[in-house]
Amino acid sequence: MTTSAAALVLGVAVILPVADLRLTGPGALPASETPTAKRSTPADAAAPATAPADPALDAGTASSMAEAEPMDGITAEEFELSGEILSPNLAQPEPAAPARSEPAAKTEAPGNLALSEPIEEEAAPSAPMGLPEAEARLRLEAPAETADGAVGYIAADPVIAPLPDLVQPQVQDSEAYATAAANPVKVTAEEPVSTFSIDVDTASWAVIRSSLNLGVLPTPDQVRVEEMVNYFPYAYPAPTPEAAFSTNVSVMQTPWNTGTRLVTIGIQGALPAVADRPPLNLVFLIDTSGSMEDPNKLGLLKQSLALMLAELRPEDQIAIVAYAGSAGQVLPPTPAAERETILAALETLSAGGSTAGAEGLELAYQVAEAMKADGEISRILLATDGDFNVGVSDPEGLEAYVARQRETGTYLSVLGFGRGNLDDAVMQALAQNGNGTAAYIDTLSEARKVLVDQLTGALFPIADDVKIQVEWNPAEVAEYRLIGYETRALRREDFNNDRVDAGAIGAGRQVTAIYEVTAPGSDALRNDPLRYGAAPAEGAGGEVGFLRLRWKAPGAEVSTLAETAITGAEPASEEARFAAAIAGFGQLLQGSVYLGDWGWDEAIALAASARGEDAYGYRNEAVTLMRLAQALAAN
Repeated sequence: MTTSAAALVLGVAVILPVADLRLTGPGALPASETPTAKRSTPADAAAPATAPADPALDAGTASSMAEAEPMDGITAEEFELSGEILSPNLAQPEPAAPARSEPAAKTEAPGNLALSEPIEEEAAPSAPMGLPEAEARLRLEAPAETADGAVGYIAADPVIAPLPDLVQPQVQDSEAYATAAANPVKVTAEEPVSTFSIDVDTASWAVIRSSLNLGVLPTPDQVRVEEMVNYFPYAYPAPTPEAAFSTNVSVMQTPWNTGTRLVTIGIQGALPAVADRPPLNLVFLIDTSGSMEDPNKLGLLKQSLALMLAELRPEDQIAIVAYAGSAGQVLPPTPAAERETILAALETLSAGGSTAGAEGLELAYQVAEAMKADGEISRILLATDGDFNVGVSDPEGLEAYVARQRETGTYLSVLGFGRGNLDDAVMQALAQNGNGTAAYIDTLSEARKVLVDQLTGALFPIADDVKIQVEWNPAEVAEYRLIGYETRALRREDFNNDRVDAGAIGAGRQVTAIYEVTAPGSDALRNDPLRYGAAPAEGAGGEVGFLRLRWKAPGAEVSTLAETAITGAEPASEEARFAAAIAGFGQLLQGSVYLGDWGWDEAIALAASARGEDAYGYRNEAVTLMRLAQALAAN
């Protein structure tokens, strides 16, 4: 009986600390802050409770238990854990205190626990085999006593749960994008002429990059292939000193269709010397509405415009107009040399209120008009998330207003910031009607690209109303498809009409366009010949097509025409191969029906092999984004 009683006392003594876990309070420490598993016995414990001994204990176990000192103050209630009575014979020996390194310095932790830094703990012991679930959990969370008597908990082994299904985050809220259905394949005998404006922007690439870096595939309406292709600089030869443009043609087999060829047309604008630039009058029109409060909106906007100041000359002038619930002039026309004054004005801007976009535009044009002088250039740079919600009851009327203002010689460009309510459609419409460009800035690096590296091309025009027209020879080309430029299509008769607006091209700017063409008799033809169609024309000296380029000098009323024959023998350059890879990337994101079995691996391999000289790392970034898109598409 004495042996059994001793065994019972020891069994309860082992279990008792577990029961005390029901006591919680402000002094209890989190599991991660307690390195040991030992607890002292209260000195003023009550009378012990009794329970029958377990006959299953063998003599050896009973003997070793008899050597332990009895504990006082055990009640029947303390046997209850999660509604169960735990038998003394289930108690296991306590795990040894985990090893720890020698203390380097002591700091006071919550609950007056003195911790040593650094602390290196061994992993918590595994739950004893065969214990009930409640006891197994509590054994791993047994209270512990530190050197100064503070009590905390030992954390259980971490549980590695299966990863949940990947759910792509939503980055869109009320975003709207300027888009159109992809250009179809056209039959040359029916429609041999293709005409479009080349006022190409680059906003789509930055939006796509932003989406991919958020772990989300862009939606097809966010993808404009021509803006992706034109995001990258290409090594096109410069025009002769007396010419405004040089034209570069490259012909290669289509990567995704062996039965067709790609005809790549590259236009390179002249780049006047910086000393030859006329003085610039620049109005920053800044959206300070409540929707611009995020750091990647107004905060990034301020940093971006600050980068730009270093590129301006002392004779250039800056004015700042801000708009929210109402519009106001923040900075009067100020020489760019007064950098500190301009930066201080930018820093006063804060977000709040609704978006009076129409009122802000009107005031900005008034300020720009007042800054004008002979021989100078006036520009408005609108920085916004595109959320115009006050004073724009008629968006088409706003676009018409901007179009009228461009006739005065003041052009409008648009910089987009942030996601969630990005109104890309409004931004594109304003930029196109304002003879400016639209860009989306998601990082400070992109701000440098747009506002530093490409500043001259963005603000100093060399040509207005630039149009391209390609006539295909039906004897050499049975079908063709223009990849991209859906929102910039013009009617055939618009090409010769100097009253029809088209895009403006800035100094040093490049434009790249890609056609996929199919020869007569190719297995890749998508249309059956017409039963009553006209016989195909005879070959015109072996020409595949004929390129016409028309533009006006800034301020001129009459256009200039340049023509180039496309022979089909033009060599495939590395620049054209990289452009083809990006065009394929864009079509993959759109889910194009024209790619067949050509997929991500082929696009990545083509882009990687044609990176060439990549001084700014843009092409390496493209390959990285293609790999990221491939991984997201696989999920």
